[in-house]
Amino acid sequence: MEKLEYKIAKGLLDIQAVKLSPDKPFLWASGLHSPIYCDNRKALSYPDFRKTICEAMIEVINADFKDIDVIAGVATGAIAYGAIVAEMMGKPFVYIRSKAKDHGMGNQVEGVLRGGERVLVIEDLISTGKSSLAAVDALLKCSVHVVGMVAIFSYNFDRSRRAFENADVELHTLSNYDTLVDVALDSGYIKDSDVQMLRDWRYDPDKWSKDHE
Repeated sequence: MEKLEYKIAKGLLDIQAVKLSPDKPFLWASGLHSPIYCDNRKALSYPDFRKTICEAMIEVINADFKDIDVIAGVATGAIAYGAIVAEMMGKPFVYIRSKAKDHGMGNQVEGVLRGGERVLVIEDLISTGKSSLAAVDALLKCSVHVVGMVAIFSYNFDRSRRAFENADVELHTLSNYDTLVDVALDSGYIKDSDVQMLRDWRYDPDKWSKDHE
């Protein structure tokens, strides 16, 4: 898996999906400030890398998850990846909204679920894990069995790891923050002087965020 993690991280850097801005930190929806931002949606515009990501997801699914009935994508970033993986695997596809619609049928999960299916969730990025696990909860309300989740990238926060463990959701990611920092240093995208700052943020994002508001 280490070789794949490095390959995906390098691909994200090559397409400039990763931005570094310690002096003007990015503000996340969660309220955290971050010196680094990873936009996996950019990969959708690069057919070769997009294919690499989807094939890698299928490899992980075939190796670690058995008897999948349905692929589910988390809105909005993972809808396209989930749909492509489902197409390549010949599986039905659904997607999960961040919240139920306030009109029409009021659905949060779009697509057909009859109950009892074994569902594999596709996500683009794991930060705190809150929104990803909320998507899992929405699926469970449809009386299905969520076998696990495959994501492109994780920031490797301790809180997200604990959240997935507590929710008993098996998570596999193609790459992660620690590998990204190593690849960025090897490629000259960041300097040695940046590494400690980036690691300080990863180990205690709340403190770093508060110090850089």
